[in-house]
Amino acid sequence: MNDKSAAPEPGAILNQLMEIARISALAEMASGIAHELNQPLGAIATFAQAGERMLNRPDPLVAPATDVFRQISHEALGAGEGIRRIRSLFEYEPTTRETCRMPDVIAELRPVLEMLALRAHGALEIEATPADLPEVPIDRLKVQHVLFALVQNAFDASAERATEARPQVRIATSGDRYAVETSVYDTGAGIAPEIRDQLFRPFFTTKARGTGLGLASSRAIIEAHEGTIGFESRPPSGSRFWFRLPAVVN
Repeated sequence: MNDKSAAPEPGAILNQLMEIARISALAEMASGIAHELNQPLGAIATFAQAGERMLNRPDPLVAPATDVFRQISHEALGAGEGIRRIRSLFEYEPTTRETCRMPDVIAELRPVLEMLALRAHGALEIEATPADLPEVPIDRLKVQHVLFALVQNAFDASAERATEARPQVRIATSGDRYAVETSVYDTGAGIAPEIRDQLFRPFFTTKARGTGLGLASSRAIIEAHEGTIGFESRPPSGSRFWFRLPAVVN
């Protein structure tokens, strides 16, 4: 009798590979930060202790202590420069924009979003779009990355709360002559008040295996487009995450 286990599905393998890539990237970044900060922080601590000893004497050594403080300042500036170098590695390339209609951007990504729905055993709804939405000047792929991240989070939130019902995610667009707004609705438990101020901070996550980079990178992308991004909790029916992009100026 052949007792071999079934081969893993391609989707499961892809998830595993993406997880390994995320963990590897975070490990490299953490290593770089530690390398850039350990030496100057160690020097700052040493100089601070020396300065304290120089001043905590019956006859304080003011001149040598002043020199020590200059060294502390130098090391602190060096640490800041190290962080700047690391940050530059993760900065986005200059945005290449094209004039697009958000319904087209969403429609192009729809097969990928439906794959997310399939994996979550959920349902995706894309509402009919108003016919008079203006065009927006965007980097299509980067904005699609934002939409993907929001929909993925929405399915995760909906799945956590779902019992017999399927996780439900809805995408809607609206706008005026000045901007176009895209909303992603979920059926999760909403956003707890104690974490609302932290949601877009790098490395903050409520997921057991999350990286905390999805919403942070989404905010960076939208703000690079001179747009805004935010959310509202809608208990008991879930949450709405949205981003608003400036329209083409005619």
